[in-house]
Amino acid sequence: MSDLTIGILGFIALFGLMILRTPVAFAMLMVGFFGTWWIDGLRRAGAIMMTETYSSVANYSLIVIPMFILLGNVSSEAGFSRGLYDAAYAWVGRFRGGLATASVMGCAAFSAVSGSSVATAVTIGKVALPEMKRLGYGDGISTGSIAAGGTLGFLIPPSTGFVIYAILTEESIGRLFMAGVLPGALMMALFIVAIWVVTLIDPTQGPKGEKVAFAARMRALMTALPLLTVIIVSIGGIYLGVFTPVEASGVGAALTVILAFATRSIRLGGFNRAVMDTVRTTAMLYMIVVGANVLNPFLALTDIPNALGAALNAFGIGAYGTLLVILLSYVVLGMFLDGLAMLVITVPIYYPVIMALGFDPIWFGVIAVIVIEMGMITPPVGLNVFVVRNVAENVPLATVFRGVLPFLIAMIVCIILIILFPGIALLIPNSMFG
Repeated sequence: MSDLTIGILGFIALFGLMILRTPVAFAMLMVGFFGTWWIDGLRRAGAIMMTETYSSVANYSLIVIPMFILLGNVSSEAGFSRGLYDAAYAWVGRFRGGLATASVMGCAAFSAVSGSSVATAVTIGKVALPEMKRLGYGDGISTGSIAAGGTLGFLIPPSTGFVIYAILTEESIGRLFMAGVLPGALMMALFIVAIWVVTLIDPTQGPKGEKVAFAARMRALMTALPLLTVIIVSIGGIYLGVFTPVEASGVGAALTVILAFATRSIRLGGFNRAVMDTVRTTAMLYMIVVGANVLNPFLALTDIPNALGAALNAFGIGAYGTLLVILLSYVVLGMFLDGLAMLVITVPIYYPVIMALGFDPIWFGVIAVIVIEMGMITPPVGLNVFVVRNVAENVPLATVFRGVLPFLIAMIVCIILIILFPGIALLIPNSMFG
């Protein structure tokens, strides 16, 4: 049996294990270990298991994961996220669809400290959905704006998706973080346009809110100042070259904890919950990285990336045709797999193909993250949709999926614009890092 055939069987086994609800990290560990054993013997498989496990968790760059997760969890426990939403609502709530717009803006701001799509959707959803229900917003636009806004957590730095992509491809975390800034702002703007179009067609979906006096708007902005300060210091520090991404994560987490206790916004019990949530999430993400690093040598032995590249070249569809096929495969996989699973399984296969085609790996990382996040709001998995459905009482799941449709269109437009104008993703990292 050829190595390529063994590799294909390994992928069938990998998807079979995940269908059987085996955690993706352990599914990759098993396939990587036993596949390498089959091809190259037990000694090689055991050596890879030991060395890759240690080197993965000892990776200095991975420190950004627990630090930024702690930052987001403490912010949520301290209620800083409420301040972000209230400030956004005070400034844009008086417009038609203003509450939904404020929700998207709140998601974007919280994404800059969270790095998690689900955490962003849950945190802002708990604050915004009751308000939108009270003011008579349509269930579709209410839940759709939160579910879609949550996807910004995977794109706007600090993004867990970018960290994992950087580890898998050995690209710069700092460049990837900076590459997500303008696409994140663009996608937020397109989401707001989608809300405007929906409410223009049917004004009852997003009635205007109360007009807030300028002084009250400034007070609301001041309540959001603690978290805005953390965002400016940590992300701005990376941009100005004051901090590395790892240092920025530590500074941001420390500032958030200090501000939370200094303003008496958090009690010891809440802080303990934030720490324990951070430990659980970090352990899960570290295991995924370990699993990916054990699976990757098996993929290299099977020569699957080169075989895939040769097969795509045989079609003669060109570089952008190949890119389209890759993106469509992400859309299909997104119907069955969560975002991180797609990332760690596909990047080791697609990355060599993208490099051979001459595409910028940072640019592709941004596009891949956006397409992967589309899977977070598409049926039948649509993790963000299910999360928002749990927060929004008595809203049918079909209503939430219908509500996200305008935002899916906005994401497609965003991808097309980044493909047509690569500078949207590359302007900031190229100007900073040369």
